[in-house]
Amino acid sequence: MTQHTPSAADASWLAREQLDTLPTAQVLDWLFNQDSLTRRLTRLSHDRFSVVPSAEGWQPLRDDECSALDLPPGSEGWVREVYLLGQDEPWVFARSVAGREALRDSGLHMDALGTRSLGELLFSNPAFDRGALRVRRYPAQWLPVQARTEGLWARRSRFSRGTLGILVAEVFLPAFWVALNAADLNNEEPS
Repeated sequence: MTQHTPSAADASWLAREQLDTLPTAQVLDWLFNQDSLTRRLTRLSHDRFSVVPSAEGWQPLRDDECSALDLPPGSEGWVREVYLLGQDEPWVFARSVAGREALRDSGLHMDALGTRSLGELLFSNPAFDRGALRVRRYPAQWLPVQARTEGLWARRSRFSRGTLGILVAEVFLPAFWVALNAADLNNEEPS
């Protein structure tokens, strides 16, 4: 499980209009697309999509996560880290967190998801409202050791249902961009 307490500067998740330098149109499309990332990855991978849990459990949340969930700094929550695989390669690292009290009172059992996509669960349940997408270059120290790479684009949004807030961060790994570029070269429609 990755643990890091960021400084105030590390907590900079930005809206599209706040970006100093815009990435390419292709990167922007994947960062700010409101559709289900699971469904888009499934299409891009020609139905060779899977979820591989990396770590999950109760732990103190990072300060930027507490702030996004309106929790006091140092609050404990459920943390689920998974890899989203396309064609048997890790394409996205995802970290989902929810505060302890709200999750316990919600009836949602994040600990029972196994290899099921949390994103697909959230998108298939109309009771959840999705907040704005925010993006940043994800700090390498927040990634599991085997995935540590500087400068990877990540996006994050909050899904809410009543008092429950679930923060979902998705980090696009280098193998994803290679696969996307290969699909573009083959004139496949990835989106």
